[in-house]
Amino acid sequence: MSENQYVVFKLGKEEYGIDIMNVKEIGSYKETVKVPNTPKFIDGIINYRGKVIPIINLKKRFNLENTEINADTRVIIINLNEKQIGFVVDEASQTVRLNDNEIDPAPDIISSIDRKYIIGVGKLSEERLLIIIDLEKVLNDSEKSEIEQMKI
Repeated sequence: MSENQYVVFKLGKEEYGIDIMNVKEIGSYKETVKVPNTPKFIDGIINYRGKVIPIINLKKRFNLENTEINADTRVIIINLNEKQIGFVVDEASQTVRLNDNEIDPAPDIISSIDRKYIIGVGKLSEERLLIIIDLEKVLNDSEKSEIEQMKI
């Protein structure tokens, strides 16, 4: 049985987890520079350690209610192919360890579109579930190529 470590982040009241091995860094939110003609879930770009990277708003991507940016808002940076991408989340506060037997497959009620990036549901306690997602699969192939084509 293997144990994995996950970074826990929030979108609204819901908690999500991503494999810590996919996370390059978690940083404070920076104001983005808007880029014309990009998908609506791309907030813009930022200068991150000398590199210009696109910032994706996960709430917009998941069609969740958008909330104001505040002091808890974070950007999770991951490597996607050869590029770095940032994801805006409401809060990223902790890491947890879960064994394989503490993760159930995604429930059937999740649509087939969403199912490809939802790995499963982690059981942290009776009251606390963690939706485990693969940020690399949050974007479909055409969206990935659109981001790669962005003139930045």
